[in-house]
Amino acid sequence: MRLGIFSDVHANFEALSAVIEAYRSERIDVHYCLGDTVGYGGSPNECADLVREMARKTILGNHDAAVSGRMDYSYYYEAARHALDAHAALLSETNMAWLKGLPYQEMLDEIGVLLCHGSPVRLEEFEYIFAPEQARECLSIWDRIGHLTLIGHSHLCKVFALSEASVEELPAMDFELEDDKKYIVSVGSVGQPRDFDNRASYTVYDTDAKRFEFKRIEYDIELAADKVLRARLERNFAHRLFIGV
Repeated sequence: MRLGIFSDVHANFEALSAVIEAYRSERIDVHYCLGDTVGYGGSPNECADLVREMARKTILGNHDAAVSGRMDYSYYYEAARHALDAHAALLSETNMAWLKGLPYQEMLDEIGVLLCHGSPVRLEEFEYIFAPEQARECLSIWDRIGHLTLIGHSHLCKVFALSEASVEELPAMDFELEDDKKYIVSVGSVGQPRDFDNRASYTVYDTDAKRFEFKRIEYDIELAADKVLRARLERNFAHRLFIGV
């Protein structure tokens, strides 16, 4: 079975549309979204509609939780709070109800895959996994993570290989899973990459070959940025799309 896994769309309709089109050539059996469909971008409803339609399961992201009233975001900086407030006001009743019902995690037991937005250690705190020392915290829940644990949140592509006593960061490139290790993979961001590559990021996992693949696709950044500006959101949310940061 071939899984299409993506995350952090952030209301970027142009990026999501490009990823959906790219997935059509990948022979995907089922799609999963790891959260943050909303926040930052200019098309929250359009993106929520598409994700609801294509993804078998979507995980709750921190921006999803904030917009749907499931977390306190008063400590976010002003521009981010403004975008979240704007999206909360724009979302349809159907899309708001959908966000309110999203789970913090999903374990696909039959294939040994755990899906979550941030670190699986304290799910409701949406902690990042940027580096080996953060991945190392997952050793404390070794029996509760998957052979492959897939996360978003950081907007970066990252791979960490775990044994029961150690963690090693691997290059963020295509690889095959080894039976005696567990892996934490950050799948990057569809709508707001932050690795200085402005192309939308998405991934594929072949459960039979146990092969994980990172993918990138160009999209209409100018149109996506223009929608941010027309929505009167923070100008930097538009500008950063061009440089991928």
